[in-house]
Amino acid sequence: MDFCNSDSLYYVFGQIIRLHFQCLHNMLDKYGMYPGQPPLLFALYHRDGQSQKELAMKLNIKPATITVMLRRMEKTGLLLRKQDEEDQRISRVYITEKGREICKELKQVMIELNDECFKNFTEEEKDALYKLLIKMQNNLINVRDYK
Repeated sequence: MDFCNSDSLYYVFGQIIRLHFQCLHNMLDKYGMYPGQPPLLFALYHRDGQSQKELAMKLNIKPATITVMLRRMEKTGLLLRKQDEEDQRISRVYITEKGREICKELKQVMIELNDECFKNFTEEEKDALYKLLIKMQNNLINVRDYK
């Protein structure tokens, strides 16, 4: 299989991921955010006060990476970190009012991007694609967890 050939699934899948990232990056630019940050903000919007460790596990992000992300987002006023009152070793993360407002706008941005991605798809095609991608995700989880 030629992975660099434009008619291979591997190549097309890589292109889709890159294009989605570029579109999302462009849409988030006006908020001063990066594509990896909205999932973190949404996680806090739905359950505020999670620990850094909980967020890292939930989002499947390395602890060092989450620390950098939190620092950047704290500087822009989207969230704040506080020591846990019962266990000072734990750092809790809270979304600010600014973060909540941006989260509401980001939800619309994500809906718009999703709509653009699937505008020529029938419901049946979207459902079939979803099922196939879940299969692929499970395959990759099995490979990752097997090592």
